[in-house]
Amino acid sequence: MRIRPATPNDAVKLLDIYAPYVTDTAITFEYKVPTLEEFRRRIEHISKKYPYLVAEEDGDIVGYVYASSFKERDAFQWAVETSIYVDRNKKRKGIGRKLHDALEATLKQQGILNLNACIAFVPDNRLQATGNEQWISDPYLTLDSVRFHEHMGYQKVAHFHQCGKKFGKWYDMIWMEKIIGEHL
Repeated sequence: MRIRPATPNDAVKLLDIYAPYVTDTAITFEYKVPTLEEFRRRIEHISKKYPYLVAEEDGDIVGYVYASSFKERDAFQWAVETSIYVDRNKKRKGIGRKLHDALEATLKQQGILNLNACIAFVPDNRLQATGNEQWISDPYLTLDSVRFHEHMGYQKVAHFHQCGKKFGKWYDMIWMEKIIGEHL
């Protein structure tokens, strides 16, 4: 597997990976799949300041990751928001970890200290049953992203309730954070 910087020419394949997340899941709160031109502009805009990386396997792009501004104010310049998408047919093969590791290493070189991930979450998704937690399933959202970020060393730092509506249903949003540098 090869990790490399994304280019606007990768937009077609990246959009192919992203589109099912828009149309079939609550992972992203976009309702409509962006146009190819819009997606190209996103890659160009983000790549001016932050890493935007793709994973290739046998010449085929199988996932991508990028960082973007956490907030636009100057005081937030040491924090970023991270986003990662893996081809849904290639999940659980270590692609996400390799992408995230490469992103983290690049961000450390840029002097970034805080990684933040904004993750859709099913509201009231835990039922307490005789001391054991049971999870309510949702056809549009799993806990895979939460578990992935926990595995990568993130911790939950915020929970916003019923802040996004998709597929006629309200979803929560959680923020997870990973500190990758020393705050001097």
